[in-house]
Amino acid sequence: MNYEAGSCDVAVIGAGHAGIEAALAAARLGMETVCFSINLDAVGNMPCNPSIGGTGKGHLVRELDALGGEMAKAADKACIQYRMLNLGKGPAVHSLRAQADRREYQKVMKLALEKQEGLRLIQSEIVEIGAEDGRVSYVRTNTGATWHVKAAVVCTGTYLAGRTIVGEVIREGGPDGMFAAVRLSDSLRSLGLTLRRFKTGTPPRVNARSIDYSKMEPQPGDEFPVPFSFETVHPLENRAVCYLTYTTEETHRIIRENLDRSPLFSGVIEGVGPRYCPSIEDKVVRFADKKRHQLFVEPMGLGTEEAYIQGFSSSMPEDVQIKMLHSVIGLEHAEIMRAAYAIEYDCVDPTELYATLESKKVSGLYGAGQFNGSSGYEEAAVQGFVAGVNAALKIKGEEPMIIGREDGYIGTLIDDLVTKGTNEPYRMMTSRSEYRLIHRQDNADVRLSHIGRRIGLISEERYNAVLKKYEYVNNELKRLESTHIAPSEALCAALARCGTTPPQSGVSLADLIRRPQVGYADLAPFDKNRPELPREVWEQAEIALKYSGYIDKQLKQIEDFKRMESRKLPEDMDYLSLAGLRKEARQKLDKIRPSNIGQASRISGVSPADVAALMIYLERLK
Repeated sequence: MNYEAGSCDVAVIGAGHAGIEAALAAARLGMETVCFSINLDAVGNMPCNPSIGGTGKGHLVRELDALGGEMAKAADKACIQYRMLNLGKGPAVHSLRAQADRREYQKVMKLALEKQEGLRLIQSEIVEIGAEDGRVSYVRTNTGATWHVKAAVVCTGTYLAGRTIVGEVIREGGPDGMFAAVRLSDSLRSLGLTLRRFKTGTPPRVNARSIDYSKMEPQPGDEFPVPFSFETVHPLENRAVCYLTYTTEETHRIIRENLDRSPLFSGVIEGVGPRYCPSIEDKVVRFADKKRHQLFVEPMGLGTEEAYIQGFSSSMPEDVQIKMLHSVIGLEHAEIMRAAYAIEYDCVDPTELYATLESKKVSGLYGAGQFNGSSGYEEAAVQGFVAGVNAALKIKGEEPMIIGREDGYIGTLIDDLVTKGTNEPYRMMTSRSEYRLIHRQDNADVRLSHIGRRIGLISEERYNAVLKKYEYVNNELKRLESTHIAPSEALCAALARCGTTPPQSGVSLADLIRRPQVGYADLAPFDKNRPELPREVWEQAEIALKYSGYIDKQLKQIEDFKRMESRKLPEDMDYLSLAGLRKEARQKLDKIRPSNIGQASRISGVSPADVAALMIYLERLK
């Protein structure tokens, strides 16, 4: 029996990492928002690794913070070990990663939702999304409650028609034994959306007291932890240690001898899994020449003995998993608390979405996170934010927020999904960005805070603090360029220790820092008038000096990119009858309907000759 439950501006379906950011962003922009979760104990859950960040992903979190999102702040309240990855490489690929206390993170995020004005958090399953005249009009719960809405954001994660698989044991369900959302898929199909089947998986969790850590390599946190949020001022503390161990040839033998029982190879698993996070059985088969694979043993939190075996994702039967675990160094007597499992779920073809993450088929319907074909908490969070913001802006009649490839990793992620699509769960990596020397995690504040301010989620006070920070950076750059020092025995000795030659005459501090071997800190004894500056300020100055040539080159590339993006394509263009285009190009362009020449050029199957034909056509239209 259906009944009228009320009305709101925005309904957010799901309260995982995408749903949280969508709901908070919409509510903070003045929308009456309702966020639905199948189970409130699953709000902000980390069903996979309890960590935030990582290579490429840390960039996303800091960009989200610069725009006004919540994930970075919650991470700094709940994380128990911080590590900056890739410090042996250049600053473009430095990525922050932190191990989180899983339950603490959930508590922080659930409280943020509960305290947000204009936001209601309700435990209920959405089974239907209704539309009238091509526009979202209501959502309906499994108990018959009908909410009339102006927009809906689908953030269903792996719950949508979820199916968990452990060997021969297959059942409907979401992560961690939760219910699946089994009826919503049919409703989405009835609206015209194209759904596909993807798959992901988790490793087993074991009791820490059954682990022999003495056989493993400790992985401590950084001596001076860096926070995720630019606003975090409280000191961070590393309160946990992770460990590194390895599979053995015996592990691989057990896996090979049981491949006939593996759902992955027997055809039981139908969904496409993530290429960059494969199961252990997949790794053993694909990399048959490798004698061992790395495994990271990580705590699930401070208030539990549960440990996560990163890199040991599997869908093998439970009895095989036990044998596999006991063949690993240090896990010979490990006691499984939660068996590994694979999970299949429905997701949309993201090429059916605009760059705002609104559906091209149903006005006011937005998608975010794994529903859009991505993987990972961080990828989900930034999409949720973009979808929630754009849902609010559309209702308010304001210009949408579109983060482009030239703006940062968030733009790269969304552009890849809506333009190129994905045939497997999409994961962000630094290699996906053409401009990664500019799109560093350390400068996300100056790159994106102006957008957060424009939409109303970054305060004037915070924005002015960003401007002040970079005023200090520019002043320090001028000082370094204008400060010269004469050669001396002490300077020559210091430069020799750095592995570089002494200057023949007076030299500026800036020219010395431009040398690859010399850092800002190395010159402190010779820089008599050096001001007291925060590390984040002088590091920006150092990076600007060392990479100025490369940065200028990428800035030029971005200007060229913007020119292509400014060549708008008519929304009603009839690509199928357009002369001069190959058949494949006409079909792809008609399906994706790019908004500009730049986006058209990035569509798989559209050649440079096709782009040239489009540009000729645009000139004729003029």
